[in-house]
Amino acid sequence: MATYAIGDIQGCYSSFMTLLDEMEFNPHKDTIWLTGDLVNRGPQSLETLRTVIQLGHAARTVLGNHDLHLLGVAQGLRKFHPGDTFDDILSAPDSHELLDWLRHQPLLIREDRFAMIHAGLLPQWSMEEAATYAAEVETALQGKEFNEFLSQVFGNEPHEWSNELKGYERLRVIVNAFTRLRFCTPAGKMEFAHKGDATQAPPGFMPWFDIPGRRSIRHTLIFGHWSTLGLIVRPNLYGLDTGCLWGQSLTAVCLDNGKLFAVNCASERKA
Repeated sequence: MATYAIGDIQGCYSSFMTLLDEMEFNPHKDTIWLTGDLVNRGPQSLETLRTVIQLGHAARTVLGNHDLHLLGVAQGLRKFHPGDTFDDILSAPDSHELLDWLRHQPLLIREDRFAMIHAGLLPQWSMEEAATYAAEVETALQGKEFNEFLSQVFGNEPHEWSNELKGYERLRVIVNAFTRLRFCTPAGKMEFAHKGDATQAPPGFMPWFDIPGRRSIRHTLIFGHWSTLGLIVRPNLYGLDTGCLWGQSLTAVCLDNGKLFAVNCASERKA
């Protein structure tokens, strides 16, 4: 029995299958954790989503920003972006079932000392607080009023967390931290314009995981979302988005022993 974590797939189905073979993944005894962004921008979103669903309890995923964008577009609440490639999901005969499964996935997975999110956690959040905030969003997304949630949750403001936030402003900050965060200030103010590597932080900002005194430091966090970082391996941190979509690699780590696996994604390269 082994547990593996895999970085953002984004519809790069062929590379995903090759990586599972490289890992000798056995769905009858092993488990994979996926950092979110299962879909979009890559060539085979439908095949990727169906395969993850078919793996049942052998696959666990958190939601990424592209997954949420798909849900918003499907409900007619967001416009297609240039480069979106999830038409195959929207036109599939089982589209409703696929999308319903997707909106019932979590923002946070925790097990023992490990925790996985798509993008990041604000520095003032303990892991227990983060789990509580994730559950607030999951309740809204999985409830009967999920259309209203999706109509309100996209946007950049407020830029920072406050315990006094309520309603959709509160949920929007939580979603942005879990699914979009790269740089923030020590006080937890988020910045969404810069997408370069860790050396390209705007003045006063730094990568969320490098904030001194980050309260989630005692857990080993696994995240994706930030392909320009490349692979990050630290005693308490795995950054696994290694740019498969851009023709680089798809990476996995065995959480039991730290062994890394990677496959070349040159065939998936986005034009």
